[in-house]
Amino acid sequence: MEEKVRAHVRVYGKVQGVFFRMETQQAANKYGVFGWVRNLPDGSVEALFEGDRWRVEKLIKWCETGPALSEVMGVDVRWEPYSGTYARFDITY
Repeated sequence: MEEKVRAHVRVYGKVQGVFFRMETQQAANKYGVFGWVRNLPDGSVEALFEGDRWRVEKLIKWCETGPALSEVMGVDVRWEPYSGTYARFDITY
């Protein structure tokens, strides 16, 4: 059985107004990761990813580049206990 993990992620750079949330949702759906993504007032993007470790790690790796119009300057990851409370991946506000 795959190890389930939870990652709280913060992405910095030119990551708002470049379809980052929408494309993160599409990537999460592609990789089978659940959770959410949202913009923060400081211009960064925050996300919570849950799922199989390898799937979450692929999505974090994707965030290091992001969509074509973005310019990612950094990604911070905080690993937390897996909760299993998410059944889909949402864009939140």
